[in-house]
Amino acid sequence: MSDGLITGAAGPTGPTRAFGRGKVGRPRLLSPLREHLRDTMWFAPTAGLVGSMVLWWAAAELDAEIVRMLQETGDHDAIKSLIGVANDAKAVINTIGSAMMTFIGVVFSISLVAVQMASGQFSPRVVRLYVRSRITKATLTVFMATFLFALMTLTSFDSERNPRLVTSVPLIESILALLMVLLSLLLFVAYVNGTVRMMRIGFVIDRIARDALRVAVRQPIELPVDTGRLGPETARITHHGRAGVLRDVNIARAVRAARRHGVVLRLIPRIGDFVVPGTPVFTVHGGAAPSRRALRYTVSVGVERTFHQDLGFGLRQLSDIALRALSPAVNDPTTAVQALDRIVQFLASVAPHPLGALGHRDRRGAIRLVQSVPDWTALVDLGFAEIRAYAPGNPQVTRRMLAGLDDLLLLAPEERREPLLRHRELLARSVQRSVPEPADRAFALRPDRQGIG
Repeated sequence: MSDGLITGAAGPTGPTRAFGRGKVGRPRLLSPLREHLRDTMWFAPTAGLVGSMVLWWAAAELDAEIVRMLQETGDHDAIKSLIGVANDAKAVINTIGSAMMTFIGVVFSISLVAVQMASGQFSPRVVRLYVRSRITKATLTVFMATFLFALMTLTSFDSERNPRLVTSVPLIESILALLMVLLSLLLFVAYVNGTVRMMRIGFVIDRIARDALRVAVRQPIELPVDTGRLGPETARITHHGRAGVLRDVNIARAVRAARRHGVVLRLIPRIGDFVVPGTPVFTVHGGAAPSRRALRYTVSVGVERTFHQDLGFGLRQLSDIALRALSPAVNDPTTAVQALDRIVQFLASVAPHPLGALGHRDRRGAIRLVQSVPDWTALVDLGFAEIRAYAPGNPQVTRRMLAGLDDLLLLAPEERREPLLRHRELLARSVQRSVPEPADRAFALRPDRQGIG
């Protein structure tokens, strides 16, 4: 197995009901490729440059065809008028070429500043938001495409002025170049607005929360698979690719390989775990192990976690932001409270639903792949444990955390109350040890959804 394509979560046979109102369909082989390309900055600009070349070629052919038709009909006065209009537009096209290079530099500079600020003030994990930003990629793509289109349009200007001999008058090309400039200006305004928003911690936290909830929506709500009923383990399959974080699993490919060999595969590491060559990745139940070729590109590892299939990654980022805000160098408890708001929101959304081992089925409804996801206790610990350790000296944070735990105690089923009660008790003990003044202690232990007003 090695790095390769992956897919989204699979569910029971047919459309799968999921958290929220969304539906989850059968996994697609190429859906992981889309996710991986979104994590790059090269694909969209490259596609834009290719599209720009195709558009220029089509426009140049259309311009040449217009000239040929007018010459065949003998309408040389119209050709002469077109030549005059195109020559007037030539100076504008020259300006477009130089201006676009300046705009590209501005966009790149703004993006670098935003990334540096996000990494230093929020968390290095949130840099991916800027890398995956659609508006940033669209702006850079259109600017580069406009620059290339303007350069190619300049090559279409014919030095011949005789209407009977001229072969090309770049009228359509000039019009398209002007339209692309207008589109570039609109995108630049949208880009500046979006980048300024993403420099504000509230919008960053909201974006992380929405991404985390989107992952939760894709989780099937059927009961977790009882791994004890899979039958005896017949083989283990180890990882033979590079070391790194398990980013995702190509569910469609793994299910297909298991179905063809009549076995069930169980994924041993969870999404987000670090794996090295030789690490057991799958256990095989019910028959001989599929060949390495059949499982090629089934798992994908990288240098960092992604949201694609990682249920706990959103909580990890929110917790990191809260911890950075509570550090002595930053000392910003209000930001920690904002992160806690979204942590409580996420936990409340998954509280009523089953968690544990997910079963991915083939077309006949038979489970072929079992994937472990964080259970309720693991998610609660991820959301509260580290923040709780730094919270006792900040009454704003302790009050918000207590209010959040109380809200979750009302929403969670009875069997899921234990980790919430445990964190509430540990937080109360920490405050009692850290705050000697009874009045301050009572104030810090009073639940408040806003922290302190």
